[in-house]
Amino acid sequence: MKEKSAPTRSIKRDQIRARLSRFTRSRQPGILGPAELIGLAGSAVILILVIVSYLYFLLPARSRLETLQLERSRIQSQLRKSTDVLREGQTTDARVQGITQSLDSFESNRLAYPDTGRMGLYDALNQLIRKNALRNTSGPTYVPLEPTGSKSASGSKSVNTKWQSIYPGIAISVTVDGQYQNLRRFIRDIETSKQFLIINSVELERATETDNSAPTAEDPVARGSLVSLRLEMATYFKRGSEVSAIEPIAH
Repeated sequence: MKEKSAPTRSIKRDQIRARLSRFTRSRQPGILGPAELIGLAGSAVILILVIVSYLYFLLPARSRLETLQLERSRIQSQLRKSTDVLREGQTTDARVQGITQSLDSFESNRLAYPDTGRMGLYDALNQLIRKNALRNTSGPTYVPLEPTGSKSASGSKSVNTKWQSIYPGIAISVTVDGQYQNLRRFIRDIETSKQFLIINSVELERATETDNSAPTAEDPVARGSLVSLRLEMATYFKRGSEVSAIEPIAH
């Protein structure tokens, strides 16, 4: 009896273990338990928050940063342009001031008053003609030059208007005969004279023989190889006074 009861108890124990094992496996939870589901839900919430933060905060911030950078570039460009304009304005002012000072110095040191300047011009021109042994065949003729912009100048139709300037002046026309070397010295003396004279045109041609007389003390020019020189000149005086009409002077 004892031998039969021992295997029976062993079989029963095995059956009970098998039932317990099946019951345990049937009670075991699935792969996604409550903890996993909670973790997955939290991860999804965090992902949504990240996406919302990117779209709501980061993208607008980047867009605003780009806008501010463009605005900074525009302002820097305007600042550079303004600086260049300011420098150019300062340079222009300095140039204008320099030109004004140069004109004032020129007028004060080189130009005379009309009355004294005219008499000095007449004397200097006659002396240079005599000094270089030249024959005065035409002129000198003197024509007043009104300053540009004056009423009398605007209504004038004279050919001498092309020699007008901001200063009152005189246009001079003279024709002399003489040796070529003497004519060269005459032009050089005019250019180096203390009188402010501008030579506007020079015409040279062979002098026309009017007689075959020999040179005398009053007429030192030899008629054999004469050259005729015609000069168109102009001189100017200080501003603020008008040059009166000038009658041709015989020499």
